[in-house]
Amino acid sequence: MKSEETWKFVHAERVQMAETFKGLTPDQWATPSWCEGWNVQQAAGHVLAAAEQTPMNFYKELVGAGFKFDVFTDRAAKRLGALDPDEIVRRLEARTTTTNHPPAPVMAMLGEIVVHGEDIRRPLGIDYRAAEGALLAVADSYKNSNLLIGAKRRIAGLTLRATDSDWSHGDGPEVSGPLASLVLAMTGRKQSHGDLTGEGLATLVGRD
Repeated sequence: MKSEETWKFVHAERVQMAETFKGLTPDQWATPSWCEGWNVQQAAGHVLAAAEQTPMNFYKELVGAGFKFDVFTDRAAKRLGALDPDEIVRRLEARTTTTNHPPAPVMAMLGEIVVHGEDIRRPLGIDYRAAEGALLAVADSYKNSNLLIGAKRRIAGLTLRATDSDWSHGDGPEVSGPLASLVLAMTGRKQSHGDLTGEGLATLVGRD
């Protein structure tokens, strides 16, 4: 997928994410997200941090975190998550046309907004499905990558098959379910396993 097309999906998902944020109550902002250690507001802070990030600032903050990526991401999520929700919305909406990003492939930005959108909406019971093209692109990106999330290792020796899309990958015992849930499982979100079935599920569940 060309970067121009990828950015269209990124921007569209950011618009939808901002709309979700506008409808949240204080209790919903405080609800634990599917990102371990972050509530919904802090996960929103992480979404905003990624949307505002630049290469120069990325390296500056990473150095400040002692080159510990987990510390780097946690600091930014909690710093921006402490903003007023209206300010989070305003600043995210300002990033629905921009193309700045950290020193990573543009596809990583699409994965960020798709996966963290699920991390935020699912524990709140908000029904949403990202654009088909976005989900397919992210699934195809993750299936062959071990960078940061370890998806390739996690699904090795298994066949993943979407039940709501024409997408499959791999050889071996099958794991099937909605494409968004397969993407989440590829990234280690064990909460998504309840949506999945197949003889390979036990193997997937047993992996970190």
